[in-house]
Amino acid sequence: MIKWKGIRWSVHPLFVLVMIGSVVTGYFAELFTLFLIVLVHEIGHVVVARGFDLTVREVKLLPFGGVAEIEDAGSIPAKQDALIAIAGPLQNVWMGLAAWGCGQLGLWDPEWASYVWQANLMIGLFNLLPIYPLDGGKLMQAAFSYGFNYYSMMKWTSRISIGLSILMIGYALSTAFRPDTGIQLNLLVVGLFLLMTNWTYYRNMPYLFVRFLMHRDKVAVRAISRGALARPIIVNLKQPIIGAVRLLWREQYHLYYLMELEGRVVKVVPEKEIVDRYLTEPDPNRAVIELFR
Repeated sequence: MIKWKGIRWSVHPLFVLVMIGSVVTGYFAELFTLFLIVLVHEIGHVVVARGFDLTVREVKLLPFGGVAEIEDAGSIPAKQDALIAIAGPLQNVWMGLAAWGCGQLGLWDPEWASYVWQANLMIGLFNLLPIYPLDGGKLMQAAFSYGFNYYSMMKWTSRISIGLSILMIGYALSTAFRPDTGIQLNLLVVGLFLLMTNWTYYRNMPYLFVRFLMHRDKVAVRAISRGALARPIIVNLKQPIIGAVRLLWREQYHLYYLMELEGRVVKVVPEKEIVDRYLTEPDPNRAVIELFR
């Protein structure tokens, strides 16, 4: 692991294993090219994130792409998240076109040019699969942010990602019954990695959600600066506070209307009060009314 421009750059152990295998099999040049492609792919994410004044903590390189960890994840607008995500595959577009052009102009050996543009095509398209933490998974999260509250967005992202990872593993194993192919080991390893990553993501959702809540002040500042209207959230007085905070949307500031079953509004509370009570309350299942008597 090295630190450059304030960012930790590391290579995932899975990539290290592939490197060792390439040396043994004599495909080091191909792997080094793949490494450069993945590196430029991730630099695309970093440049766009830095352009939005976001803090990139770490970039971890994988054989099929990488993961850029942004400190402000969850508090930035979905549009910015989508632009950061798509920036990686766009690097594969220009690199692939450049390699194809070099092959057509005779600047590169046609076979080598074909390998480079196909590698870019493979990495770019694979990263667009709707599986977290691939770029397609992050684009899916950004899209879901316009139709679901933040907690539901995380839940459905993890469920879809786990389901597609299992399908990938199943497909990799299914080819074992074909005498001409056998088990697709590379796809199997990647599928297992994505499955474990998303299972960990699913189990850590409560902690990730708390991190989201701790950055809600940034959402309030943006909403006030652009004069946006607060979005109302109506909750029953007997609803647990954990259920109330899970109704928060990613980019909108809220006012909570605490309402009796008969329909009478008892109290109007800014979201900051609800969030602060949740973060300091030892029992998240306590009814909202008990905290605002």
